[in-house]
Amino acid sequence: MTSSPLHGVAVAVVTVSDRAAAGTRADATGPVLADACTTAGATVTTAVVPDAVDAITAALVDAVSGGARVVITTGGTGLGPRDVTPEATAPLLGRLLPGIPELLRQRDAGRTPLVALSRGIAGVIEAGTPSSRPSLVVNLPGSPAAVASACEVLPTVLAHALAQLDGGDHA
Repeated sequence: MTSSPLHGVAVAVVTVSDRAAAGTRADATGPVLADACTTAGATVTTAVVPDAVDAITAALVDAVSGGARVVITTGGTGLGPRDVTPEATAPLLGRLLPGIPELLRQRDAGRTPLVALSRGIAGVIEAGTPSSRPSLVVNLPGSPAAVASACEVLPTVLAHALAQLDGGDHA
């Protein structure tokens, strides 16, 4: 794989946080994801939305309709009353990719057992892009440590998943 596994891929990073959306707290994870994806060669757009199903769903649909082949959310995957990112994401997915969140939780399980409380999901939105190609969606926690860890593996995993979606062979 090249040093830029996401070269030319349109990636949307969506931060889900009431406080960041209101401007009362800085977004601690969206910029980390955006930087990692840019370093991996992607063209990145960002959005910050409140913890609300309608706002999250709209951001995902807008990203995919705008041409994003990958949408990565950060935040809203825990057990809090306003943590609804998986609920907003699930109805849009035609195929689930349970191995991605399993991998990410497994990577961090040695650091903290609290990864077991992350409810993030991943999957494929089958249509809706201008090119009619499927898009990947991955929900990450709002934890800076979890996002930094995910950034170590996601570019390679996402690049391979996109290649498969586009008819490429298995590595």
